Amino acid sequence: MFPIGDENRGIRSRPYVNYAIIAINIVVFLYQLTLTQPDLERFIRDWGAVPAEISHGNNLITLITSMFMHGGWLHIAGNMLFLWVFGDNIEDTMGHVKYLIFYVICGLAAGGLQIAINPDSVSPLIGASGAISGVLAAYLVLFPHGKIRTILMLGIPIMVLVPAWGMIGYWIAIQFINGILSLGVQTKDTSGVAYFAHIGGFAAGAALVLLFRDRDIHQQQLDARANNRAFQRTPLINR
Repeated sequence: MFPIGDENRGIRSRPYVNYAIIAINIVVFLYQLTLTQPDLERFIRDWGAVPAEISHGNNLITLITSMFMHGGWLHIAGNMLFLWVFGDNIEDTMGHVKYLIFYVICGLAAGGLQIAINPDSVSPLIGASGAISGVLAAYLVLFPHGKIRTILMLGIPIMVLVPAWGMIGYWIAIQFINGILSLGVQTKDTSGVAYFAHIGGFAAGAALVLLFRDRDIHQQQLDARANNRAFQRTPLINR
């Protein structure tokens, strides 16, 4: 299943932080494409989060830098698609600054859990999917019945509307199943999947979303999605 859009009624601000995060990820990936294979491997080794180093208190900054690195076209395309579809609603309900803090915390939690599961690994962790998992959890908590335009690959691509609880619930269930099956398996920097990073980011997002969301803005989005006529966009007034 690939999400391609969702309900955006009720959004009152442009998701500038979400745009910026996507742009930074793309710029870093384009830079990676310019590197020779030895330089790319060195870049990933230097700026990816290596569990064996992090667990000994070294190179902690890589817990953040690794969030903006990707291992291939499908890796970045999938991550940025999910962030594009789900991030704008969450940024609107939290505000720009709190959304950025929330995103980073989820990314740190994602890396932290993966490292706790496999602290001696020397394979660098890279990718934004842990932080994005937190965004998905926030969406599931705030808009469980939100309609997601989804492409199903059933021999031919078919577009259907799927409730958020079905789309995101299916996704996180797969992460848990694969995470359990991957216990004891080394994760490689460009071909493996750090399932426990997804689980860690998701858990952090679910735990923190109600602390970060603005109740009034959240309710306005819910009212707009329900076609509640009581919802009206507040006009901007220049002073």
